[in-house]
Amino acid sequence: MRVYVPLTLPGLAEAYRTGELGAGPFVAYAVTPGLREWYVSDDTEELEYAALGRAALASLRLLAAEPDAPRRRVVIAVDVADRAVSADPGRELDPAPGEVRVADAVPLGKAASVHVDAADAQADVTAAADALRAADGGDDDAQSLVDGAEDHELLWFATQEIANLVGHRD
Repeated sequence: MRVYVPLTLPGLAEAYRTGELGAGPFVAYAVTPGLREWYVSDDTEELEYAALGRAALASLRLLAAEPDAPRRRVVIAVDVADRAVSADPGRELDPAPGEVRVADAVPLGKAASVHVDAADAQADVTAAADALRAADGGDDDAQSLVDGAEDHELLWFATQEIANLVGHRD
């Protein structure tokens, strides 16, 4: 199963240093029945893109909690065994469509790609991270700032480029 793991650049640097994602269990996003219902599509590529978008929003939440982290959202796409992933099917209302739990740490070598904001997105991502709490409280102006970050497409990077993304030179 392809899952999308939200991170920050310091989190990506830590994954690069340790060679693994998460300590398990950790949150990721995937195409789940809840995401299919929320997104109302049967197109696999659209659903994968929606899961990536959910992970990007989760990365924004991580940035809001890490004021010293560079203001760029980071998502790693990784393939894991189906048995390593669980959704919470018992939840009546799914406040986070596509959210799953990955049971154990995953070797970084299983990553398929890395998705990161371009440098020119930093101002909008900073404003969105600062506005997130107010947006969650129903503030329409703050929600507009959060939506502004979502207007930026994450750039695709091959896993071989992680060293450069985290400033590590071999």
